[in-house]
Amino acid sequence: MSKNYKITLGSLILLLALLVYFEASKPEPVNWFPSYSENDKIPLGTYVFYENLSEKADDLRPMEKPPYTYLNDSLEKGTYFFISHSLYFDNAELNELLNWVSTGNTVFLAANDFKGKLLDTLHIEQRARVQTSDLESHPHFNLVNPDLKNAEAFEFSHDKNFMFFREIDTASQTVLGVGNLKDEDQNVIKKPLVNFIKAPFGEGKIYLHSSPEVFSNYFLLTEKNYQYTENLLAYLDLKQPLFWDKNYKLGKTIHTSPLYILLNSKYLKWAYYFTIIGVILFILFEGKRKQKSIKVVKPLKNQTYDYTRTIAGMYLDKKDHKAIADKQIDYFLYFIRTKLRTDTHQLDQDFYNTLAERTNYTVEEVESLFQYIINIQQQKQITK
Repeated sequence: MSKNYKITLGSLILLLALLVYFEASKPEPVNWFPSYSENDKIPLGTYVFYENLSEKADDLRPMEKPPYTYLNDSLEKGTYFFISHSLYFDNAELNELLNWVSTGNTVFLAANDFKGKLLDTLHIEQRARVQTSDLESHPHFNLVNPDLKNAEAFEFSHDKNFMFFREIDTASQTVLGVGNLKDEDQNVIKKPLVNFIKAPFGEGKIYLHSSPEVFSNYFLLTEKNYQYTENLLAYLDLKQPLFWDKNYKLGKTIHTSPLYILLNSKYLKWAYYFTIIGVILFILFEGKRKQKSIKVVKPLKNQTYDYTRTIAGMYLDKKDHKAIADKQIDYFLYFIRTKLRTDTHQLDQDFYNTLAERTNYTVEEVESLFQYIINIQQQKQITK
């Protein structure tokens, strides 16, 4: 082994060692995974809430199997409590749950996304409030009852869209809580949107909350936000059995990956990485001495820019302003579908209302813009 070869190898190993050291000493990134599991101490886990709830509730029972299994076994009266990022009940399970509620029981559902036929059954529509400006997307919450309402709204100080309910039946359903995205530096909800309701069903009742983050560790441990969650629990009878759902949580309680233990330990993880790096170095230096040189094949040149410029020039040379306008309109509609997540197949009044909500423009401004677009589309030729 030559002297230059040894110097090069030593320098490379030293450089890799320094890189590994800096990487290993770097602080762990915050895990914002929405598990809502009572075992997780990450920001969006419910460890703190579950520990406090176990002290307040007379009979708290973890339910690890699907609700359909317990409800078929004639579950006794009480409250079934669900917290998850997304909740989906199939038809059979939903019918069993509603039948159980109709006999005088209570179900509490907290999720950002309610799937299935639950909302259709209750005649409720769910929407998302998306921050499209440069302001931070921090939701604010408060209760409606004067005895439970706080003077200032409670803030979830992390970027997140605000989910809310609309088209509710106010004749039978009760609004219990409201919220919206933060308006500048104010802690007052100027344009309240409903995110917490009570819906009677038979002899029982259903509570729906579209912001499960209010039960998270991060929310409860921020300033005095725990007061909001404590006041929210005033609607539940904690003297009756409270059935805590564990089936719909996103997080795993058992890790099945064989590499989980290895990668979960900081020291074992970097020992594993060092082994891989050593194998790669061995292959590189040993292979350099034995394999023949490989001819360099240059990749094909990217002609996208030239192609785009040529096509654009064709439109400009022909002075086909109508075609250029149509392309701009198509791209604008594509932006609405992908960035604002709004269907553009039918440009009706519901579409204008939805687009106005998600862009902070008035319905009249949106209608004026699309009337202008429709006028262009209907013309055969337009001026530059």
